[in-house]
Amino acid sequence: MKRPWVEGNQVELLINGEEYYPRVFEAIAQAREEVLLETFIIFDDKVGQQLRQVLIEAATRGVRVEVAVDGYGTASLSDEFVCSMTQVGVGFHVFDPQPRVAGMRTNLFRRLHRKIVVVDGERAFIGGINYSADHLGDFGAMAKQDYAVEVTGPVVAQLHASSKRLMSGVLEPASQVRPLTEPAGTVTAVLAERDNGRHRTEIEAYYLEGFRMARQRIVVANAYFFPGYRLLRELRNAARRGVEVTLILQGQPDMRWVRALSRLLYNYLLRDNVRIYEYCQRPLHGKVALIDDLWSTVGSSNLDPLSLSLNLEANLLIRDRAFNQRLYEHLSGLAEQHCKTVTLERMIRGYWWRAPLIFLGFHITRFFPRIAGWLPAHRQRLQSLQPEAPTTADIHEGQA
Repeated sequence: MKRPWVEGNQVELLINGEEYYPRVFEAIAQAREEVLLETFIIFDDKVGQQLRQVLIEAATRGVRVEVAVDGYGTASLSDEFVCSMTQVGVGFHVFDPQPRVAGMRTNLFRRLHRKIVVVDGERAFIGGINYSADHLGDFGAMAKQDYAVEVTGPVVAQLHASSKRLMSGVLEPASQVRPLTEPAGTVTAVLAERDNGRHRTEIEAYYLEGFRMARQRIVVANAYFFPGYRLLRELRNAARRGVEVTLILQGQPDMRWVRALSRLLYNYLLRDNVRIYEYCQRPLHGKVALIDDLWSTVGSSNLDPLSLSLNLEANLLIRDRAFNQRLYEHLSGLAEQHCKTVTLERMIRGYWWRAPLIFLGFHITRFFPRIAGWLPAHRQRLQSLQPEAPTTADIHEGQA
């Protein structure tokens, strides 16, 4: 069931860790009652250590701090790192930790991939940025290009309720914070989720609805692009009716097989004049899109089978011309200055030997949602680590 769009919000685009981390850490430092934080990854590097410090300081002054991390993405934090937080009262919860087999992590699917922070029920952050130094420019050539938003206003209540529901099994007592509902701006927004319960197709449904209503332009910048057949068809149909459709995808991927899979779909789209750019300055980790001059989305969901069919994801949908225009100008700058254009002529070269792979890749996108249903469903639960309890790494080692 979709939530209602909510008016009266303020939404600010945050680009990369340089803009995101200072704002999140400042918000946590100013927290009075509660911090709810969800993320896929926390690394024990300079960013993770800064996060740990502000969470410890918040808990020490009496703020309730609850952190949920993924059992796959955050699987190797040290005892010292975790215990330094839990000993001062930070709740540290791991999403569905699974045993290792021959040293390999086994919880590959249905990950907690959301990145949400809610402070005092008044201020929230949502996007695709994890807590790791590879989201900072000084990381070098492999620093990630990514996005998030800072939100105030009535829609924060939707993010707060969503985080409370995710953590409901470990929040003892339940959160007593009442989110503010007073208007903070002029932006209309709504939270979209993907889970393995009532919101299995919600994010995909919003994308489909947006592509169908597009009349002028569609711009999608997505790290892992291997969507289902319905999304591909609506992009193609939009281009056929005269909409300017632009895809900005990985040209310098952090995982090379990602680009290989995406390229299996290029011919299908290029034949109907969809513009495809590969971003080559650094690895693209973003999950953003805009349609016409009003609709935008920023969040954690890629357009790939894991995000659309298996993971727990969260995106903010935004209706605001100023936000849309800022995102459009930024993405246009990326396309013009740091991307190479993919042409049909270029993709046709060597087509004879790639044709079977293209055929296979295309039809996998048609049937993957059905195939995904055959995969084992992890229990959608959080396991709390106590002050003297083992960390995520110890849990995995002990169950191997």
